This record gives sequence, C-alpha cells and structure tokens, in this order.
Amino acid sequence: MAKADAMQGSLDLLVLKTLQRKGKLHGYAIMSAIRERSGDVLRVEEGSLYPALHRMEEAGLIRAEWVTKDSGRRARTYELTAKGKKQLASESPRWQAVARAVNRVLREA
Repeated sequence: MAKADAMQGSLDLLVLKTLQRKGKLHGYAIMSAIRERSGDVLRVEEGSLYPALHRMEEAGLIRAEWVTKDSGRRARTYELTAKGKKQLASESPRWQAVARAVNRVLREA
C-alpha cells in the first residue's frame, strides 16, 4: 500500500470511528475528538479533513447536512451511513492487526 493510501485509509477509519462513537458532528468537532481521543498525538488538519469528508460523502460512507446553530450560524454536520458502518466493521480488524504487527517489530527484544 502506498504511503498516501495508508494515510488516507487511516484518516477515513478515524473519522468513521469518531462518528460511530459521537454521532453527528461538524468538521471541527471531528478534528477535536480525534485529537482528544488520541491523547493529543493525532492532529488532523483542515486541509486533510475536509477533502476526506467530501470523498467519503461521495462514496456513501457518510451523510452531510447543513444545520443552523442557535447562534444563527450554519454548520455542516456529518453522520455515518449503513455503508460507512459496514466499511468500519471490515477495516477495523485489519488496522488493529497492522498496529499489533508494527508494535511487535518496534518492541525491544
């Protein structure tokens, strides 16, 4: 797998899992949730997140909706679709296996 594909795949998985855990969120809330859940290790930048959200929406993995907040400001929220849930269920075990394998390689002998 090419580096760009691996990074894209991991971002997609992080977004899908975050939406599964938290429900409907806007982009900034997704970035914040990933950063907080990772202990401030993973920082998703807007320049990476929004193209990924658009691509995932086109693929049918997430659904987007414009909402008006109490402040009168509009925000685009995202939620997981059935197809996104299925993708998350099939990809999560593979990424967990990769993480375990990398940890085995990096572990001091």
